[in-house]
Amino acid sequence: MKAELFALLTAACWGIGSFFEKKGLALGNIPPFVGAVMRTSISLLILLFLAWPNIQTAFKAGLKPFLLVAFGGGLLAGALGIAMFYTALKTGDIGKVLPIAFTSPLFGVLISLILGTESLSLKNVVGMVLTISGIVVLTMR
Repeated sequence: MKAELFALLTAACWGIGSFFEKKGLALGNIPPFVGAVMRTSISLLILLFLAWPNIQTAFKAGLKPFLLVAFGGGLLAGALGIAMFYTALKTGDIGKVLPIAFTSPLFGVLISLILGTESLSLKNVVGMVLTISGIVVLTMR
């Protein structure tokens, strides 16, 4: 249950945060990539403060774990994902952007299936179909 609670808190932070990000981008006429830099800079400071007591684990983890986190989190989810998200947020309706942007779990499941690290259950399939169906309904004109 702990993982589910944190996942729900994640969704709340991202959803509510996106509302304020969109308002800030519009109010200040801030270009999406500048907004992404602002977000990332503040995130870095706060996360560095929170991680500081355990920061040495990053240096002890080894090269492969470092590269996996750097590629997946730093490049894909962090830099490219946030840059694309801010571009979508700046130019689109939040009610359409968020449902599409947060199909990320579907891509995570897909890559884990392709690489063979997870299996697919009927419950997963039904959940994914319902998710995609909901996105289609929310984004229809």
